[in-house]
Amino acid sequence: MNILQILPQLNVGGVETGTVDLAKYLVKNGHGCVVISGGGDLVRELEDSGIKHYTLPVDSKAFWVMLRTAGRVAQIIRQERIDICHARSRVPAWVGFMATRRANAVLLTTAHGHYSSHIFSYMMGQGKYTIVPSAVIGKHMIEDFGVPYENIRLIPRSVDLEKYPFKGLKERRGKEFVVGVIGRITPIKGQIYFLKAMAKILQSASEVTALIVGGVSAGKDSYMEELEVWMRRLGLTGSVTFLGNRRDIPEILSGLDCLVMPSIAEESFGRVIVEAQASGVPVVAAKVGGVVEIIDDQINGLLVYPKDYDGIANAVLKIFQDEPFARGLAANARKKVEEKFSLKKMADDTIRVYEEALTAPRILVIKISAIGDAILAIPTFKALRSKFPTSKIVCLVGMEAKDVFGRCPYIDELVVYDIKNKEKGWRGVYKVAKKLMRRRFDIVIDLQNNKKSHILSYATFSARRYGYDNGKFSFLLNHKIKDTPWAVGPVEHQFRVLKMLGIDYNGEALELWPTPEDSKFAEAFLSQSAPERKLIGVNIGSSPRWQSKRWPYKRFAQLCGQLMAKGYRCLLTGDVHDAAIAKKILKEMKAEPLCSVGRTTLMQLASLIKKCDCYATGDSAPMHVAAAVGVPFVAFFGPTYSGRHLPLPSSSIVLQKGCVPCYKEACRKKEHECMEKITVQDCLAAIEELLKNGGSEDARRKTKDEKKSVI
Repeated sequence: MNILQILPQLNVGGVETGTVDLAKYLVKNGHGCVVISGGGDLVRELEDSGIKHYTLPVDSKAFWVMLRTAGRVAQIIRQERIDICHARSRVPAWVGFMATRRANAVLLTTAHGHYSSHIFSYMMGQGKYTIVPSAVIGKHMIEDFGVPYENIRLIPRSVDLEKYPFKGLKERRGKEFVVGVIGRITPIKGQIYFLKAMAKILQSASEVTALIVGGVSAGKDSYMEELEVWMRRLGLTGSVTFLGNRRDIPEILSGLDCLVMPSIAEESFGRVIVEAQASGVPVVAAKVGGVVEIIDDQINGLLVYPKDYDGIANAVLKIFQDEPFARGLAANARKKVEEKFSLKKMADDTIRVYEEALTAPRILVIKISAIGDAILAIPTFKALRSKFPTSKIVCLVGMEAKDVFGRCPYIDELVVYDIKNKEKGWRGVYKVAKKLMRRRFDIVIDLQNNKKSHILSYATFSARRYGYDNGKFSFLLNHKIKDTPWAVGPVEHQFRVLKMLGIDYNGEALELWPTPEDSKFAEAFLSQSAPERKLIGVNIGSSPRWQSKRWPYKRFAQLCGQLMAKGYRCLLTGDVHDAAIAKKILKEMKAEPLCSVGRTTLMQLASLIKKCDCYATGDSAPMHVAAAVGVPFVAFFGPTYSGRHLPLPSSSIVLQKGCVPCYKEACRKKEHECMEKITVQDCLAAIEELLKNGGSEDARRKTKDEKKSVI
């Protein structure tokens, strides 16, 4: 893998040290690593280790600078063939986000601390995964920035155990007992409470001295002056020394007998605690943020409440006065550091997240439309699952078609788009877009291919968006293909999009998954009729929009009558919209057929059709259901062309006559010539043909010939 890490500066600090440590480990283990920062003292260390560094203004919050820098970072991603862009701060996250959208790399972020609820901070949760150093920060990112729980990866900060060798108390204790505080000079680090604690400690143990290590944070000079005033007021001038900013932290820790961390604000982790524990230094720390995930009170350290200088004083004195207790704390702490906070564990865990991000892309397939079209998409999901076995595959589906995918084994999750009610209109598009954006999809496959679906594809901010270049806002896709001028079957048409992902069409069949309860329903429904007689299903349904697809109701009545006269059982199917037509058909007939019109769910209908020996249907969803459950069918095609809509492979005979397919919802001639010319005898002959061949290969060959001859 080739990894890019981006951070504002490479000066001394926990984040910066962790970046350098990880970069070295990656290179040592055969991976490529590049670092981008605004420069700093640690650049030389990186370059001496053979790691390439680019100095760019990734610490500037000026939007035009970020935009320009993102373009340069995108060039670096392409040039260095970067797979993962790992942003470690807010400006780098914005720059990395824009760059990875252009250069097709995966963005990860690490949230190192608490962020204000400002829009600028939200980008820290926009990576595919957000790495957090503690559960406290993970909770913060979930609750305050809406990062989904499944996007959080907990990887505590680490310590290089070779840099921080363990040194026991016997080797440490000298004439003086040295207490240290290491951290930036800023009010949230609580140095003022440590000074007050030192005044109390010295009342009981005059041999205790203290070192305060850390540079003054920008704009906090007045706080440093306040600390100096308290030093004089408390009489600590000879007992407490300020060392300023230091890089030799391992050497300083080797000379300490106790480390105090008196922070008063939430700490994301507390790297210096782990460094001290690795070195064998007992630790006293305020009970804030991620600190409680490092220290088990009274076992491997001592916890006190924030601002409790009496508590700090008592804890330090306990370590000073009780050497066996202090030794136990140090030994337990080193053991926990070795188990949970070693550089090797952190780096290996990070590499695993990188590998997960690359090998298991999150995939969104958009298929909002009607039931029949949804059934036709099932081979797409099967092919995607075969290509990406470990990926999470999500389908955005309309309310009407959600039952098609309810038990599909190739889909991990459905996002239901209630396009006709709660989420209708452009406000609904916005609501759905927000849902999708939070999922951090790597790949979006738009099988709907209309304006709304292309907008939703773009709104995911996915780096890879696939679909047809059809002029319907298709400029929002970045991987697109022109439609063919010739007719392509519906499944093969979808696979032309998958071809861009390296997936070929191999004649995949349709599938459906009725439950055992659905099968029992079908058996019970048909139990009153003679089971020894062949069952012919007749679909009278048509979309309310597409009345031009409907065969005349009197023809249905005649067909059923003649089928029953020949000794077949006959089953009428349709949905609630077809109830009025069903009444007309039944009124025309002398003997009444079985009628399930408006009385079944989709999967109950599938179970009923599966019981049929043959099925007669127009170009509607039940035709695709018949193909999915493997029942031979006769298909009436009128205003639509069978070459574009007939599911293959299937045992079927197409009946299509009259004028050229017009794709009009209502016949302009008012004559419905294309459907009127299909006779009852045509349908009877086709049914008999399919029953004779029993769904054999001969029947499939007949289907192809028939399609040519009847158009």
